[in-house]
Amino acid sequence: MAGELESCKPLSGLLSGLAQDAFYGHPGITEELLRSQLYPDVPIEEFRPFQAKMRGILKSIASADMDFNQLEAFLTAQTKKQGGITSDQAAVISKFWKSHKTKIRESLMNQSRWDSGLRGLSWRVDGKSQSRHSAEIHTPVAIMELEIGKSGQMLPIVNSLETSLRVLAASSEEQNGS
Repeated sequence: MAGELESCKPLSGLLSGLAQDAFYGHPGITEELLRSQLYPDVPIEEFRPFQAKMRGILKSIASADMDFNQLEAFLTAQTKKQGGITSDQAAVISKFWKSHKTKIRESLMNQSRWDSGLRGLSWRVDGKSQSRHSAEIHTPVAIMELEIGKSGQMLPIVNSLETSLRVLAASSEEQNGS
């Protein structure tokens, strides 16, 4: 059964399925679907750790945005590691990354890009009237409200950000004392 996990074609399919799930937002790619389609004769107890290992390797490669020299060094280290991957698996992973690197990178960039725009900002300074600690009562607190909207749409999302302004309180006390 371990030989079935070594095969190149199913491994390429597994990597594609993992990429679909992790990077392209296709949540219908389940562990059971991948196992039944690619490794039907492998018991779930063997498949689950293998899938987790491949997912981890793929995420490591993608998050580091490895160039091909870094990829080769990383995969070589993985082949020498106890419980790592075989050189055939490393070759499949390398081929997969070389053909999918650009698409995965674009997908990660799109997921991490802040596509919203700041539509409005308001702020005020309040005095705390309740607190767990009595020393914090009557201390100034800044409240910021950000109105965020997607590009082309006006979808307000209000985020309140509370920040204790001890510096402002100290400055205020100095001005009142002089």
